[in-house]
Amino acid sequence: MIDTAYRVHVLPGALDAIGGVVRVAARAHRYAIITDTNVGPLYGARARAAMAGAACEVFAIPAGERHKTRATWAQVTDQMLAAGFGRDSAVIALGGGVVGDLAGFVAATFMRGIPFVQTPTSLLAMLDASIGGKTGVDTPAGKNLVGAFHEPAAVLTDPALLASLPVEHYRAGLAEALKHGVIADAAHFSAVAVTGAELRHGRPDDRSMSALIARSVEIKSAVAAGDFRESGRRKTLNFGHTIGHAIEHLSGYSQLHGEAVAIGMCVEAALAERMAIAEPGTADRVRAACEATGLPSSRPADIDPEAIVRATHGDKKGRAGRAQYALPTRIGAMAFGDYGWTAPVDDRLVLAALA
Repeated sequence: MIDTAYRVHVLPGALDAIGGVVRVAARAHRYAIITDTNVGPLYGARARAAMAGAACEVFAIPAGERHKTRATWAQVTDQMLAAGFGRDSAVIALGGGVVGDLAGFVAATFMRGIPFVQTPTSLLAMLDASIGGKTGVDTPAGKNLVGAFHEPAAVLTDPALLASLPVEHYRAGLAEALKHGVIADAAHFSAVAVTGAELRHGRPDDRSMSALIARSVEIKSAVAAGDFRESGRRKTLNFGHTIGHAIEHLSGYSQLHGEAVAIGMCVEAALAERMAIAEPGTADRVRAACEATGLPSSRPADIDPEAIVRATHGDKKGRAGRAQYALPTRIGAMAFGDYGWTAPVDDRLVLAALA
């Protein structure tokens, strides 16, 4: 169990204990379990049974990032209203990052805000997306541009659920763990890189993954502490995401989030070296770790570098129409601590790094 502003439980078999956790952390008259069409058939009935007789209804959205939209948010909220849910309700997010973001946004806005519990089922959601209270949906202009900060009442992480996760999604989750290592812990970066390289021989056991997930959660929680609305050090968590979000959006979300972030980290680490911010070899280490894990390390050939740069200008982290970048000084440390942790970068330098 990890103490943040809320409890994060990391334990194999934790899904079957959801009823007890939810009754303590988010006591409610009724519960809306929001899942998707991939996860629902696998774990929806099990989660409902674990609620041990509590009044629950399951709402399933279509799976995939392209369905994380205002239209899907409206559909779910309308279904909850039609089913008679009120302010004495709570939401349980059961799924990956898409479900967690959307269900959290439903909870943040339904009846002006009701409690919710994150029950992540993907590695990326377990070690990153479920932590920190960011919720939202995508728009045609970009990723996560409409949303709210709304912390979960608890996070219930069951590494045993990763057994059903496709290997490409497993790799994509490790990209965020590598990011945590780059921004705050060189030893964690090295450990995750070893785990990624060993994926070709099989997946880690639940105990090993529990430890990896717990360390990433500790890093993210420590970085985000006291900076709920991302005005300071929490911005470093966006390393790899300025370029990554642009690539993800331009791919029509055919590129997995973690894959796009891996590319973003490689490009932004190279950018940091070009600007003499990062020590030599930093970009090579990031690239080698991504490639050993089976993650992409360069932009897709069919996405134009200038289109990527234009897309970064609409990123929610930008200011005055200029993209802001969180850049490393080395593995385990970030730049711009004296300037708010991010800084604008000339588009010409970004284009050179993308090339």
